[in-house]
Amino acid sequence: METGMGTGYRRYVAWLALAFAVVWVALAIDPLDRSDWALENVLVIGFCVGLAASWRHFRFSRLSYTLIFVFLCLHAIGAHYTYAKVPYDAWWQVLAGRSFNSLWGWERNNFDRVVHFSYGLLLAYPIREVFLRVADARGFWGYFLPLEFTLATSAMFELFEWVAAEVFGGDLGVAYLGTQGDVWDAHKDMALAACGAVVAMIATAAVNRWLQRDFSREWSDSLRVKDPRPYGEEEIARMVRQAQD
Repeated sequence: METGMGTGYRRYVAWLALAFAVVWVALAIDPLDRSDWALENVLVIGFCVGLAASWRHFRFSRLSYTLIFVFLCLHAIGAHYTYAKVPYDAWWQVLAGRSFNSLWGWERNNFDRVVHFSYGLLLAYPIREVFLRVADARGFWGYFLPLEFTLATSAMFELFEWVAAEVFGGDLGVAYLGTQGDVWDAHKDMALAACGAVVAMIATAAVNRWLQRDFSREWSDSLRVKDPRPYGEEEIARMVRQAQD
């Protein structure tokens, strides 16, 4: 695969991978709930294997790999403590001498909410890279589709959590769901992921608007109808006629 990426790029990605491996191994030691930790890491392991497998055919930018690294580190912290028991408030009290939750009027452990927001904020840009470089999305679609994909995968994860909680049940199911008694927890998590993606795409659009000379033309062209012919049954009829010719 010819990418024009030199030794500096490869070294940077290798250091990121090594750094995450160190963080992951350190947080794999004596987690608060080993069963919940294992369940939390099923998707992480699959995701990392997918990243490694795609290396020969698709390589993200250093920015995207960095954003992915930060998100995975946040998730590793949540998996170590279980999301509902990450002691960020105690850490803040040691540093600042007062409760972080009291500053914002929070009554629950909101580390899970922060990570859901970070999912959109940190991963929308790497997702945008895929849409631009694989699906050739341009203009409006290069910003809208990453947002939609983030929201869709966030909803799929909430369904995965629900199924896992139903299957395993008991304390493991409660720990994995991490609703902390909030019946709207899944809805809020998806909303926060969407908000994070919106922030990321607005920031990306602002930078591109500043640097990209044809930004407005590309945006306009992306919304122009490329094929005026109707599809559906009309397209099926056309394909049938072509097959018969």
